[in-house]
Amino acid sequence: MAILDQIENYIQSQTEAKQRDMSALHNIICGIAPKAKLWFLDGKDENGKVVSNPNIGYGLLDLKYADGSSRPFYQVGISANSTGISVYIMGLKDKNYLKDTYGPTLGKATITGYCIKFKKLADIHLSVLTEAIRYGLMAR
Repeated sequence: MAILDQIENYIQSQTEAKQRDMSALHNIICGIAPKAKLWFLDGKDENGKVVSNPNIGYGLLDLKYADGSSRPFYQVGISANSTGISVYIMGLKDKNYLKDTYGPTLGKATITGYCIKFKKLADIHLSVLTEAIRYGLMAR
């Protein structure tokens, strides 16, 4: 199945409210970076075991691990979770950057080293989230 079809099926599999928010985020990210590589990860490992929520990715970076290995991965990702939506900004060296830069003005969200998690788009300032996504898609 083509990646765009997988993305559409994933978004359509969500509740109506999450469909609206995921579609809006997908459109915003595609508008920021219309030529970015698209990814769809189904959340399963090589043995077919579910290890994470499915997610949609945008862009391309060389993700480096502590052991010195690396692999290609997305720069920004979105995923539905049990309580809302997660936006992943990958490849950040400073694990406090998201919280320090966007946390004070983002709204009702939980921010970790690379993840912004919120219940619904209406709970956050979309312009601030868009700025964080734009930063995540910049070549670093």
